[in-house]
Amino acid sequence: MAVLEALFLLGVLALSIAISLIVTVPLTGALVRLRANYNPRGLQLDPEGNVEPHTGPVVTSFFGMLKRVKRIEGWSGLYKGMMPTLLASAVLTAFAVIALNSTSASYHGRVNPPSAGPFGVLAYGLFSMLISLPATIITYRSITTPYKLPYFRPIYSLRILLTPTERRKPWILYLTPGLLLSQILHVVYTAFILRALRSFLVPLPSPGDASDVHFSSIKFGIYVGIEIWSTAVLCPLEVLATKLAIQRNHAAPEYNSVEQEVEEDAVMTEEYTEYSGVEEDVIGLRHEKDPYLGLVDCAKRVVDEEGWKALYRAWWLTMLGGVLSAFASAAPSLS
Repeated sequence: MAVLEALFLLGVLALSIAISLIVTVPLTGALVRLRANYNPRGLQLDPEGNVEPHTGPVVTSFFGMLKRVKRIEGWSGLYKGMMPTLLASAVLTAFAVIALNSTSASYHGRVNPPSAGPFGVLAYGLFSMLISLPATIITYRSITTPYKLPYFRPIYSLRILLTPTERRKPWILYLTPGLLLSQILHVVYTAFILRALRSFLVPLPSPGDASDVHFSSIKFGIYVGIEIWSTAVLCPLEVLATKLAIQRNHAAPEYNSVEQEVEEDAVMTEEYTEYSGVEEDVIGLRHEKDPYLGLVDCAKRVVDEEGWKALYRAWWLTMLGGVLSAFASAAPSLS
């Protein structure tokens, strides 16, 4: 009976994930493109030192990017990244339900562990980071690639998204410069620091007994304020992680971390522009021969080349997620 109940719960959660992703995937895709878009403030130098004017798209708003994706790539472009997002969310949910007895769905992105004690939170945080890092790389690259990726041909898609080195040595994804550090800092802040503050300011009632918890509107207001101010920390981490995740790893010394290696087995690919008739890219990317070397290097170059405001692209979405998380955490105390 317990097995049947677990399977039923997994089925319900899987359905809720699928419905949620239908709404969130296009929004996430626009957000990733906006933050990955390279929009320098002035003239740049090419690898030979010559002045090279920026010719990429200048898109500064979330809804402007959403409209641009729809215009150039159509509805199918809006749902790029659906399959890796679905798979990662399904794995995290299954782990939370089976190992931690959670009853809510989990998504890769902001880590919000189920209530399972300190060791459960630690286990979920580590497992989430282990799954989320390669999932983030594959998802963000599938969103930003100009090529059409079939939903049910993962090997074909991975040959497009990953370099030969990354396919031969998948663990090298964890060595992508600066990305692991950005993920660790994000998990530590959201899963441990914010969770500890939430437990102190908005304690959850014990199962079956809500009388031992007194809800304080003042403490809850303080926690909401902390979530809002946390945008100053989390949004830059998310922007930097986006830019670092789309950089590709190469082993050959004549290639740097983002320059394309010579493929031994070339893949015939189709671009979205072949169907839309629009001869322009959705976003522009930084020159492949001058990659970011780490988290700090990425932050410095973004500020120098694109301005500090680039670190806070779509900051209001990060803030909105924090506020909604605060109200969701307070729901058991209010009921």
